[in-house]
Amino acid sequence: MTETLYHLFKSYRILFDLADIFIVAFIIYRGILLIRGTRAVQMLAGIIVLIVAYFVARELQLLTLYWLLGRFLSSILLIIIIIFQRDIRRALTQMGQTPFVSRVGEDESQSLDEVIGASDYLSKRRIGGLIVIERETGLRDYLESAVTLDAMLSKELLISLFHTSSPLHDGGVIVRKGRILNARCVLPLTKNPYISRSLGTRHRAAIGLSEETDAVIIVISEETGSISLAMHGGITSDLDITSLRNRLEAIFVPKEFQRNIWKNWLSRA
Repeated sequence: MTETLYHLFKSYRILFDLADIFIVAFIIYRGILLIRGTRAVQMLAGIIVLIVAYFVARELQLLTLYWLLGRFLSSILLIIIIIFQRDIRRALTQMGQTPFVSRVGEDESQSLDEVIGASDYLSKRRIGGLIVIERETGLRDYLESAVTLDAMLSKELLISLFHTSSPLHDGGVIVRKGRILNARCVLPLTKNPYISRSLGTRHRAAIGLSEETDAVIIVISEETGSISLAMHGGITSDLDITSLRNRLEAIFVPKEFQRNIWKNWLSRA
């Protein structure tokens, strides 16, 4: 009986090995996706250079350099945790999200229409704006000094909030599930040293929040009227309305619902 179980386990061992390889490959793939386009890429490259230098110093008998790098790399795990704390926090947050729950396509599409319409209006008139669209990660930690609204999302309300005569035009507006939750939100500024100096406070705040959460942030420049989109620690600038709509729909609207929109449009054409 024991021998039979042993042979049975041995015959399935290859399946366990394949599952092991697949899981590790998937974790590495997801890790690459999480750090792609962020400052973590440059930092990781720097750590790899130090590791290569460590082995080169050992082979060439560069004793002082070998000793220094050895002391540094002996604490590499702690160093990685300190350097990549924001990226690790964002990764753990995304791991805790439920990938099998999709949003209602129609509601999301209508909400995006209001946000895009307001962005277009603000951009053409060079009125600064900072619109935060909440996703799975809650944003309560950033609402201490914010003004609670909990109002129905509309293009007109967004425009009035960011108008220079409004007392709530400074800071960001948080949108969730078709409602404007808060206004005048103070967002954390990014500490990424590689961010262009030409980016203003709104852009830096958008990047800072996207480094810590999975929120999608739209920035309208007061100086140029350009539209930018920040997420996952990166920012895409100089978007036109069509590009903005395509990017937002790719994030929020299920593909099946997008296909139905095109079918309905073609049937009316």
